[in-house]
Amino acid sequence: MAGVWTMTGYLKNEGKLLLQGVTKRIDDFHLKDITLEIAPGEYFILLGPSGAGKTVLLETIAGIYSPDQGEIWLGGINITVQPPEKRRFGFVYQDYMLFPHLNVEQNIYFGLRKKRKPGSTLAGMVEHVVSFLKIGHLLNRFPHTLSGGEQQRVALARALAMEPPVLLMDEPLSSLDPQSRESLQQELSELHKITNIPTIHVTHNFEEAYFFADRVGVMDKGRILQTGKPQEIFPRPCSAEVASFVGAENVFYSDLIYKNGKKFVSLGKSILEVTTNLFGRVGYSIRPEHILLSLSPKPGNCLKGRIVSVNSRGLFSKLIVDVGVKINVLSFQEHNTGLTAGKEVYCFIPYWDINIFDNGGYLDEACL
Repeated sequence: MAGVWTMTGYLKNEGKLLLQGVTKRIDDFHLKDITLEIAPGEYFILLGPSGAGKTVLLETIAGIYSPDQGEIWLGGINITVQPPEKRRFGFVYQDYMLFPHLNVEQNIYFGLRKKRKPGSTLAGMVEHVVSFLKIGHLLNRFPHTLSGGEQQRVALARALAMEPPVLLMDEPLSSLDPQSRESLQQELSELHKITNIPTIHVTHNFEEAYFFADRVGVMDKGRILQTGKPQEIFPRPCSAEVASFVGAENVFYSDLIYKNGKKFVSLGKSILEVTTNLFGRVGYSIRPEHILLSLSPKPGNCLKGRIVSVNSRGLFSKLIVDVGVKINVLSFQEHNTGLTAGKEVYCFIPYWDINIFDNGGYLDEACL
């Protein structure tokens, strides 16, 4: 197994990060029974809407808050009551948290002030990370003179200079302009490949999850609702809450209908064939890009409808189609010639792209 990169070489991985039943109440907010395991070297995306509790969870992992219940372990050592300075976790906040009265070099050194190492060693560590992030020309400048991307690189340098066993990042790209965001996104990806530091990256942007994540955890209202690889969670959300957040915008409920040895769900006045091991009443989701539009009917799950609206989104168009109920469709612009509001179309929905979950929010194994 690869080691964790440091400013002076490689260290043995410190082991997995484990949260067991972590609970924390802050005023009206309640972090509820969080159990989570982050493997050595893993890039874990914590995804959820604003107010889900993502930042509170990061700060609890970092030691800023102590759990009311539960334990936090790193490499087989219980660190639940360790203060932040003992954990040495790197933390990069959305708003950078740079000290305005210190220049860039002083900001980076600030996290090293309690390191019991010779000054020459510390200087070498700083030089290494500064070179890696290409910010040497910024060392004498103050935060207010830096762009958002430059400030974020400085904040990242300060975190990395501490040689953290775990890197925590809270919305690191959300405050950046598109060009800076794309550039830093590539750098973060390359950084993780080189350093192998286990990383928890908080975001509400599921496109970031696709780009970075080994695994994703979807969080809402203080709970982690589902964890898995992006290619598992995005097409196969386990509940309506997860489906709506990860872009599976078409969410419906139906009693299962049995006909000629097959199972169907209702959509408006039509029925759609599905594959499921469940019985009774179920929920189901369909991603907009999995609905195929045609001007003529096709065999299978094909619904006749009328276009309500068409909105351009760059290479794609977002359409709302009334098939008895309104559904969202995402289609390539080049396929949309002649598709305008009021036009009659057919919507083909492959049965294998219909994700089934029960009313308790548990994913049907037949969909995996």
